[in-house]
Amino acid sequence: MSDAEDANFPSQKELEREISEYLSNKYGRKVRIVSAGQFPMAGHDESGHSEEVENPAPNFNFDLAPEELIAHLDQYVVGQDEAKAILATKICTHFNRISRSLARPGGEAGGGRNVGRIKNNVLLIGPTGVGKTYLIKLIAQYIGVPFVKGDATKFSETGYVGGDVDDLIRDLVRGADDDLERARFGIVYLDEVDKIAGGGDRRGLDVSRSGVQRALLKPMEETEVEMKVPHDPIAMMEAVEHYRLTGKRRRQSINTRHILFIMSGAFSGLDEIIGRRLKKRSIGFENIVAAAAPAQAGTFMDRARAEDLVEYGFESEFIGRLPVLAVLGELSEDDLYEILSNPNSAVVVGKKQDFRAYGIELRFEDAALRRLAAMAVKESTGARALVSVMERVLLHFEKKLPSTDIRHLVVTPELVADPAGVLAKLLKDSRVRKRHSKKCDELAALELERLMAFIRDRLGDYLESHDVLPTPERLRMMAMEVEEEDLEPGEVCERFIDLVGMVNERARQVSQDCGLVLSFSEEAVDRLLARMPRSEETVGEACDHVLQAMEYGLRLLSQRHRAPELVIPATGIDAPDSFINQVINKTFKLD
Repeated sequence: MSDAEDANFPSQKELEREISEYLSNKYGRKVRIVSAGQFPMAGHDESGHSEEVENPAPNFNFDLAPEELIAHLDQYVVGQDEAKAILATKICTHFNRISRSLARPGGEAGGGRNVGRIKNNVLLIGPTGVGKTYLIKLIAQYIGVPFVKGDATKFSETGYVGGDVDDLIRDLVRGADDDLERARFGIVYLDEVDKIAGGGDRRGLDVSRSGVQRALLKPMEETEVEMKVPHDPIAMMEAVEHYRLTGKRRRQSINTRHILFIMSGAFSGLDEIIGRRLKKRSIGFENIVAAAAPAQAGTFMDRARAEDLVEYGFESEFIGRLPVLAVLGELSEDDLYEILSNPNSAVVVGKKQDFRAYGIELRFEDAALRRLAAMAVKESTGARALVSVMERVLLHFEKKLPSTDIRHLVVTPELVADPAGVLAKLLKDSRVRKRHSKKCDELAALELERLMAFIRDRLGDYLESHDVLPTPERLRMMAMEVEEEDLEPGEVCERFIDLVGMVNERARQVSQDCGLVLSFSEEAVDRLLARMPRSEETVGEACDHVLQAMEYGLRLLSQRHRAPELVIPATGIDAPDSFINQVINKTFKLD
């Protein structure tokens, strides 16, 4: 082909465009040419050589103190103070240590003394329903790392029937939206790990249990896990297609060096092993005396040691990779009552939402919550019993009331004791319905006060650390927003922090423009926050309206030799023109 012909010959893109237009005109817009060049060819060099896709460069920032995490957990979890302290401390230490290591020059490659570094993997011990899974989910959600939960009984060593333990890591990557970089700093939570303990009278093949323990050893410490599942036809087809399009072989893997592993289980019978060790008394050289009195189940759990877990059926190498031990105690009747009376109670809030879906307002008397807690503690399944008890008591009301004009229901001790009888009276007697309506209003006011106190006591320090004072009016607005929009108190506090920050920022901008020090009083900020519907748009518009109305007066004030410091009060929000005129008259009159 001559140079002239080569110059007139269309390029690949031009050919593809012409062919695509021809096919589209003939068969419709659904048909078009898709070029392989439109696909990303990561790492593809000009020579066309293939190479493996590498993990992305480390990028992880973490800055959270243990006490801040504990304060967050206290909003949702009743009791378990020791377990919360252990988890918050060791998890924050784990991620802060990683963040500091990666921030050093060289990152992981030149990252200081990492030889022999031991991860803070955690073993949680506690009976069912005490909040083990709930705690870990709260932590992962709050600190913003990927989280995956698995069941130890569903996994087995490669070669046995069951899942591969590497599937946990692959699930973690999927939970991170296939972001390998985020998944490298995630949390893997494995429940019912006591079921893979060998020996004793536990049923099943010990070799399978030991195999699962051995299979977990490397991921718990550090290993590379391939993202491609062996013998997966879909993964093989995707790999072939990727190679066809890019000319490269894609090999994706994730290193578990920074992934935190948390194991949990009920460990039934472990207290007996601990008790035998504690009761032994050495006399002389060989004589051993054991106390005869049996101990109550769970008495010695908080005194567990590695040797007890090895005797329980775990291999020493496995327990050695779980250096942190936290024990959660059984929930008492008082604990269950506190769970129900907590404004963040998933049981009570969830049931209110169920009835609100039908336009029915549901309220609970304190005595009724006590009664429900007493019923739940008898079932010996921890907090899970609260859900079953609540459903058992309110199911027929939830079925029947939506078909009536009844829009208020108060759960009283009498209702808990005799749901069918109270439902019959409610349907039959209009006076009973009026009493429920009146009582609902009284309980709503009482719950609002309690919610205000909860926000002040549990979140007040957090608000003040972000320059947001928990004024009474502000607390009232927050509590009402929690109630009306079914939001969590922490979420509402974040909203108010953003709104107050926006108001103060606009005051700072005007200060810079006009050349004077300008701010809003707390009452004025509350007046701006009262705009409904409360949003950045409505509060921002109200703030701008006030500042624009004062702009001319503010510029006059700034012309003085010594510009004043002006604090806009609540009256300045209601009548900005009148307020700024008074300030100008007073200021220049003094001159």
